[in-house]
Amino acid sequence: QVQLVESGGGLVEPGGSLRLSCVVSGRTLSSYQMGWFRQAPGKEREFVAAFPWTGLTSTSYADSVKHRFVRSRDYIKKIVYLGMNNLIVEETAVCTCGADLVQRADTAAWRWWGQGSQVSVSA
Repeated sequence: QVQLVESGGGLVEPGGSLRLSCVVSGRTLSSYQMGWFRQAPGKEREFVAAFPWTGLTSTSYADSVKHRFVRSRDYIKKIVYLGMNNLIVEETAVCTCGADLVQRADTAAWRWWGQGSQVSVSA
């Protein structure tokens, strides 16, 4: 069982930056894959990034966020982060962290979810 709690959303102007946090609780976190996802108004939830809890490699990003979004983590505090740079209006969405034992191609199939954090990009 994994519990995920996000924070760090808010309102930012186009071109601005935000960093989301996701506090992770559970046992044997080294077994888990972590993911960041977002759901814009009227759209389905989409994949943003996925990576194993342990290890710095094997991170995948959606093409739309490559070179702008960066994931990181704090092993001691058990927090994963998503740094988002150069945001655009169309990226207004509820951002959610997810976890599972494998990285699933089907976004909806990930097993554990946080409550989501609103990211609003507006002038």
